[in-house]
Amino acid sequence: MNSVSANSAIEKIHEFQRFGSILGLERMNSLMELLGNPQDELKIIHVAGTNGKGSICRYIYSVLQAAGYKTGLYTSPFLEVFNERIELDGKYITDEDLALYTDRVLRCAEIMTARGEQSPTEFEVITAIAFLYFREKGCDYAVMEVGLGGRGDSTNVCKSPLVSVIASISYDHTDRLGKTLSEIAFEKAGIIKEGCPVVTSAEAPEALKVIESRAAECKSLYFETCNIPYTVKRQDLDGITFDTVIQGILYENLQITMLGEHQIKNAICALAALDILEEEGEVTLCREDIYRGFASAKQIGRFEVMSQAGDRPVVVIDGAHNPDGAKALRKAAETYLSGKKILMVTGILADKDTKGILSEFVKVSGNFIATEPDNPRKLGAEALKKQLEEMGASCQSIPDMESAALAARKIGKNYDAVIYAGSLYMIGKVRGLLTEGRQEK
Repeated sequence: MNSVSANSAIEKIHEFQRFGSILGLERMNSLMELLGNPQDELKIIHVAGTNGKGSICRYIYSVLQAAGYKTGLYTSPFLEVFNERIELDGKYITDEDLALYTDRVLRCAEIMTARGEQSPTEFEVITAIAFLYFREKGCDYAVMEVGLGGRGDSTNVCKSPLVSVIASISYDHTDRLGKTLSEIAFEKAGIIKEGCPVVTSAEAPEALKVIESRAAECKSLYFETCNIPYTVKRQDLDGITFDTVIQGILYENLQITMLGEHQIKNAICALAALDILEEEGEVTLCREDIYRGFASAKQIGRFEVMSQAGDRPVVVIDGAHNPDGAKALRKAAETYLSGKKILMVTGILADKDTKGILSEFVKVSGNFIATEPDNPRKLGAEALKKQLEEMGASCQSIPDMESAALAARKIGKNYDAVIYAGSLYMIGKVRGLLTEGRQEK
């Protein structure tokens, strides 16, 4: 993967500007109208948030599949192959379909520019491909993850989602979404529509106030999950078993394979959304569907264990690319790798809160390899090394990711665990390298 036709389609998509200079729906509405508004024919579960939205999408998607529904999933960004972004019933969009639907969307984009309208952005083109593909394939449900913000995000052309879900709210993309949690929450809460139920796992009081206010404005059922209690029965590198109660219904020994306490909270948020969908008569689920769906849900690149059981060192990858993600990684490392000698390999983007991210990383380990993501926004390995050393860590600089991974494999023999963490651009590359290395053994 990918075929010549798919590569050609992807190259054409990448020619578009990634995001518009101003977030908004004017371009997207025009593009979708030319395509026949396929989004209006879909039953959509819409998910926004700073961290956790991808995992919540996965849980919902997996349960709906387990219940026998034909379900689509749209996420971003991709880690290894572009096709990851559009998934249907457990399979990525094929190269042939990607080429076919890209051509259809690009023809409409050409009409827009010929009419003197602004060209759609790269993200808008991909989102349009997803909506069209899901409609044409007869999806029962489409789980749509917001790309950036919510209010002006291209996924927000859906007029009446079955449920709007808002995951945790923290600082990221502050140049576009606002400098305060209230401002960021306002953008995320823009996915809430008139009369459509809202579920949120956000915890910050200032964020919750904004989300609740928007839900009231829209006369929407509003449900918070941050205070729902749970009891952990088992927690190790193989997964988590926990009990919880959602609206009076006891779920005992619910099993998930995604690791970290934050994943329990994400699972509870997804469970609440599914419960509301069932209450509203939108889906029919049996307990077996829920248990099977949660147990099989996987999110690559999020505290993902890449080594085999019993291997030393344990190898983990995690796309912790903002302070809250780094904090979740630190807590997971404390839970699953307590007392272990850890080597960390990291590469991050220069426009991120590097101080906030690294201040959590140095609590995980004092030993680092600094590398560079394959992205023009990357923070140079030497600059990263300097920041880590200023925080008291020992660090070597290896700009090339492949060389950094080879060095980590060699040095890692002296450690109990190796954690690759930081930019998703780095994690995607590293995941491919580790998968190849595992196959060569």
